[in-house]
Order: sequence, then structure tokens, then C-alpha cells
Amino acid sequence: MESFFAVVGAISGFFWNYLFLVVLVGGGIYLTVRLKFFQIRHLPYIIRQTFGKILDKGKGEGTVSPFQAAATAMASTIGASNIVGVPAAIAFGGPGALFWMWVIFLVGGATKFTEVVLGVHFRQKNADGHYVGGPGYYMTKAFSHPVARAVAGTAARVSALVAMVYYFPSIATQSISLIQNAEGLGINKYAAGAVLMVLVGAVVLGGLIRVAKTADKMVPVMCVIYFLGSLVVVFANIGNLLPCLALVFKAAFTSTAATGGFIGAGMSMAIRMGLARATYSCEAGMGSAPIAHSSAITDHPVRQGFWGVFEVLIDGSVCTLSGLVVLTSGVWKEVTPDAAFTMPSIAFQKVLGPIGGYIVTISVFLFVLSSIIAVIWYGEKLVEFFFNTKISKYTRVIYTLSVMLGAFFGLEAILAVLDLTNALIILPNVVTILILSPLVAKLTREYFTGEQYYLKDTKKR
Repeated sequence: MESFFAVVGAISGFFWNYLFLVVLVGGGIYLTVRLKFFQIRHLPYIIRQTFGKILDKGKGEGTVSPFQAAATAMASTIGASNIVGVPAAIAFGGPGALFWMWVIFLVGGATKFTEVVLGVHFRQKNADGHYVGGPGYYMTKAFSHPVARAVAGTAARVSALVAMVYYFPSIATQSISLIQNAEGLGINKYAAGAVLMVLVGAVVLGGLIRVAKTADKMVPVMCVIYFLGSLVVVFANIGNLLPCLALVFKAAFTSTAATGGFIGAGMSMAIRMGLARATYSCEAGMGSAPIAHSSAITDHPVRQGFWGVFEVLIDGSVCTLSGLVVLTSGVWKEVTPDAAFTMPSIAFQKVLGPIGGYIVTISVFLFVLSSIIAVIWYGEKLVEFFFNTKISKYTRVIYTLSVMLGAFFGLEAILAVLDLTNALIILPNVVTILILSPLVAKLTREYFTGEQYYLKDTKKR
């Protein structure tokens, strides 16, 4: 088994050390330029259309409100990876991994915006009367040439099949983070896994509407709890902030020497861990967010696309705080990589005492619960695309049972499988959205020059 995971890790290393540096960063830069830096130029407007309209039910066609769709996507985006994935990146790749995470967040807004716009533009109604969409739909519907359509259709189905497999280690990664934190508080890991599995099942078995309603209530609460706690820890170690930031930039381009529990890491590992963990966290380019956003009530694909930018902003902020908590507290040098998930809890306890551990555990619980709920719904929609609506509903039970995988497998083995399957999903999706970027640019121009959209909104002010 160890040799198998070693081979998987080597293949994953090829993708994340070399190919994806070009695909993700280069693709994100291209889309940012292609869309004329819209996420920077129109940032105040985007914030007003997202954060400023959280309670808006939306106008147009769709199944759930714009925020409920975004909250479902954010439930997956803002998961345990934000709390424990960042320490894992630093534990295996050194402080420089945080810099490469920032690179993904910087250009990821354009990437996520593009795929969300395409998801809404090419969505359709399923047998239950709900709107569905995502990579499988825009890959099969966007191309008119027979050869291009055949190639894209094949790629869509293969990608969907790999994604169905990908969600098993994805769920396990989320559950193992909670289980490790629970064990640190003396809770039996199997009991923790079983409780989580029951709670997840209680939500996902209710379908899309229950998932969306749960997400739009849970996401804001869990973000505020962890955000405030992290600020307290960082401010308590404020004297270490500037030296740690300097170390992040230095270690991004040089090797990091071993110290304390940290075993040292080269530049390539910093790049790999930074890119992989940031992509897994914000999900820009993965094609998962369009699945959630395609169900939104909206009058234009671009308007819903703004929520994709909003998600990356929030996700990047939470991940940055997690990284600063680990670095400024010094725990990254005290804890071995195989126990990286315990770093935030230790850092919180250094400042807040035992209550700090409970804050992290509660935060991880909420993040994990919301993320697994969203991931299982994504898996169901992929099965629906690959097979049909009736078969897809049975996968809710199968994915729910996979929550217990986190109690039986180690972190490094799960991350190896996760990174490889993630890479196989991202590649065809990013290539597709790059090819279809002229359509997104056209829709964006239409929105920002159309009397019924942007100009109408700005004239009201």
C-alpha cells in the first residue's frame, strides 16, 4: 500500500510542481487580462452586488436565491482546508507555501468568475424541475463543430467519472481534520466520525433545498467565529508578524531549513503544496462552484459570476489568517507534519488557554459539516449528469458513509490521492474555460454596457 501511495504522490508531484504552475497561474493571468482586470476595476460594485445583497431573493429564473447558491458553493470552498489545510501546506512546503497560495487567490477570482458565468449560461432544468449546470453541461453544449463536440463530450464524461472518485478522499480529508482535533480533546475518533456522519446524512438526504437553507445560515456564523478568534491570536503575536511575512516571501523562492518539528522543504515543495492547497481551498478552476451557482435565481450569468469573485476574496482572507496564526505563534516549528491538523488548536490554546482548543474544534466542526454537505451534493449532481436523476439520489447515502474514511486513513496518503484526482479534474475544465473565454468576455461587456444591468444599477445611486 505504501508503494502505491508513493507512485500516486510522484505523479501528483509532476502535475503540481510543473504543469499546473502554467495551467493555473498562467490561465488565471490570461483570464484576468482577457476580462480587462474587471475584478479589480469593478471591485466596489462587485461587493455591493454580493455582500450588499445577501438577503436579496434575486430576479429572473432559478431554483434558490443568489446567496443560497453562493453559500452552498462557499460551504465547500470554506471548509476544513481553510483551518487545517493551510497548516498542512506550511508543514510540508514551508512558509513559502503561503505565498503560492496568495498567487492562486490573486488570479483565481477571474478563473472562478469565468466558470460560474459559463455554468449559468449553459444550465438547464432536470427531471425534478430544478436548474442544473456545471462543466459537464458547458463542455457538451458550447461547441458546434462535430469533432470538438465529441472530444469535449468525452472529456466531460471522463472528468465527471474522476470527480465522483475524487469526492471520496475529499470527504475523508474534511472528516480527518475534525477527528484529529476531537482526539486532541480526548474524544474517540470513531465516535466523532459517527456523529459527523449522522449529522451530514440528516441534511443531504433532504436534497438541494435543505442543503441551500442549511448553508446560508451556517456559513456566515462559522466564518465570524473563526475570523474573530484568529485575529485575537495574530494580534497577541503581533511582534512576530513582519518577520513572518518576510519569511513567507523569502521561503517562496528558496529552500527552508529544518527546525524543531519542521523537517525542511525545497522551493518545489513550497510551490506544489501552495498551489494544491489553495486550489483545493478556493476551488478556482475545479468546476465545482458552477454546479452550485447554476441553481441560482438570476437575470444574467455575469451577476451570479460576481459571487465567484466574492468567494475567492473570503476564502483567501480566512486562509491568510490561518497561515498567520500558525506562523506568528511558532507552532509550525514545533509540530511534526503528520500532526499538522493540530497546529491551529495549539496556537489558539497558547493565547486563549483551553477555550482556544474548543473554538478551533467548533470552527472545524462547522467548516467540515458544511463542506461535506456541499461536496456530497456536488457528487450527486455529477452522477446525475453521468447517469440520471433517479440513480444520483442513491449516492447521497454512499458519500455520507465515506465520512468514516477519515477515521481509518492517514493524512499524507489521503492528500496524495486527493491531489492526483484533483489534477485530472482541473486540467480539462481549465482548458475548456480558456477556449470559451471569448464568450465570457462578450457576456461581461454586455453586462457592463447594458442599460438594463450595470448602467441601471449605477444610475440609481
